[in-house]
Amino acid sequence: MLEPSHNNELPAIPGKRYFTIGEVSELCAVKPHVLRYWEQEFPQLKPVKRRGNRRYYQREDVLTIRQIRSLLYEQGYTIGGARLRMTDEGEVDAGTGEKQLMIRETIQELEELLKALQPGK
Repeated sequence: MLEPSHNNELPAIPGKRYFTIGEVSELCAVKPHVLRYWEQEFPQLKPVKRRGNRRYYQREDVLTIRQIRSLLYEQGYTIGGARLRMTDEGEVDAGTGEKQLMIRETIQELEELLKALQPGK
């Protein structure tokens, strides 16, 4: 498990449509029970529930979880403070680190695609 200050070392998000709670737990370095708790505390976090109440998260949910994780573990916000920060997204720069992370992931994906398209490989 990564230390809270290592959010930039989280694994890249695969190009899948849906993720299970176990996959999201690994992608965000947060235990599943914490994800379930955050669903109750943050209205932005609404995974799709299917058969047997199983949760299926989309890419946007994973990015939201990473942002919540950053606010709580790296920036030292309380749950209430992080909730307020998430609702005031339009006027604050809380997503700056997340944008940089998305840019790095996109670059990594493009480099992998370029390698795959090169002749002789």
